[in-house]
This record gives sequence, C-alpha cells and structure tokens, in this order.
Amino acid sequence: MAFDFKLGDLKLSALKLGGKSAGEKPEQPKMTAAEEAWDLLKTVFYAVAIALVLRIIVFQPFNIPSGSMKPELQVGDFLFVSKPTYGYSRASLVYPFTRMDAHGRILSKHGPDRGEIVVFKARLHGNKDYIKRVIGLPGDEIWMKGGVLHINGEPVKKEFAGMAATDCDYFRNIETPSYRETLPNGVSYIVYECDGDTGPLDNVGPYQVPLGYYFMMGDNRDQSQDSRTAQVSYVPFEDVVGRAERIFFSVDGEKARFWEIWKWPFAIRYGRILEPVK
Repeated sequence: MAFDFKLGDLKLSALKLGGKSAGEKPEQPKMTAAEEAWDLLKTVFYAVAIALVLRIIVFQPFNIPSGSMKPELQVGDFLFVSKPTYGYSRASLVYPFTRMDAHGRILSKHGPDRGEIVVFKARLHGNKDYIKRVIGLPGDEIWMKGGVLHINGEPVKKEFAGMAATDCDYFRNIETPSYRETLPNGVSYIVYECDGDTGPLDNVGPYQVPLGYYFMMGDNRDQSQDSRTAQVSYVPFEDVVGRAERIFFSVDGEKARFWEIWKWPFAIRYGRILEPVK
C-alpha cells in the first residue's frame, strides 16, 4: 500500500511539474510588438482591398451635394450606384485612374434607358461626379420651348402638380411651381420650375445628340447645370459611372451641424432610408 501511494504521488508531482493538467493545450507564444503591428497592417490592407474591389465592380456610394435633382433626390441623401448595369469603363475606376487615356466599355449589354438617373464624369468640368436624369438618347433631338421639353419634335406631357416649398438660389422655403413630366416610354417624375417657364434654360436648343452620347437634365430644371450648359454638354457613354439604385442614408444638414451630436437623431430623414431611386 505504501508503495502504491508513493507512486501515485510521484505521478501527481510529475503532472504539476509539466505545468498543465491532462488534455490542456500548451500556451501559444506571445506576439512581439513588431508582429502585432504587421498583423494589424495586413488586416487593414485586406479590408481596403475588398472595399476597393466592391467599389469598382459592384456598388459605389455617392452623396447628393446640391439640389439639382429635387424633389427626387435631396441634399444629404447617400445612395448606391450600380456599376454592372452598363458595364465598365475608366469612369468605373478610382482616382487617379479615372483620368487614364483609355476609351470604350467592356461587359456592356446596353446603355441607359430614357428616364433613368445616372452618375457620370463631367469631363468638361474638372472630371467631377454629376448625377442627372437621362433625357436624350443617341440620335435624339432635344429642344426646350417655353419650359416644355420636346423630344424629336414632340412635346413631353407636362401637368401642373401644385406649388412646392423649396430653395431657389438664395431664397429659402419659397413656393415654386411643380409639374409631373411623363416621357415617351412612360417614365414619370416631378420637376421644379423656380423661374417658371421663363428661365434662361427654358428656351434653348435644338440639341442633336451624337451617337454614343446622352443628354442629361436635372429635375430641378432652373437650378441644374446639365447638358443644356457648356460645362456639361453631351455625355459620352464611356463617362457614365452607373445607375442610381437606392438611398441607404439621408440626413438634413441644416438641422444639425457636425459637432451637434445631440441633434443627429433628429436630423436623419428616416423615411428616405432604403427608398429606391425612381
């Protein structure tokens, strides 16, 4: 009995000397500061690479900085732009590659349809991102006569939709006429006319859209720099970034400044979140 006890005691001591109970895995060696820094750097690199790939190939986030597309899009809207819809070109890349001397488009099955809202690169205005509605297709004749849009010689249906409160130039929250415009393919939307039908862009044209180009206009007709101006003019298909799909966030910057954190919940336009762009 004494021998058995001592032998068991000896086994127990051996286990204690090993520092681990039976079945427990040995501790992993701690990483050095250099190894931890390298591991963090790799994680950041992979995250940025994945984000860039998604941004170039699938969806690009875009925010609305001006009121040129009111009422459909408001200042402070954040939306996703689909890139696979029209294929890829240099406009699909990220800066500075968007300025490459590369032309054409790949994986493109069709161009934008009339009435769709798209983001494009305004090459004549510093390669800036613009968002407008497609009004004229390649080969179309576009003419504005007394505030009425004409496509290929035919006036577009325009019905008075009431007075709307909006901002016109430096005038805030004033009443302006709004109209429902219906394109030949049935796409319908509301336009604002801050200057009525006598604005500087209400009697312009005719514009003959070249092949491979599109004619873009803002829904806020008298507050939009679009294809009716020399700064934008006709937009080549290769400069189209993608189609605006859905609003994923919206905030009214006039209700809360960046540092007024306590006001943020009241500045979010909850009703616009996840709304499709029409």
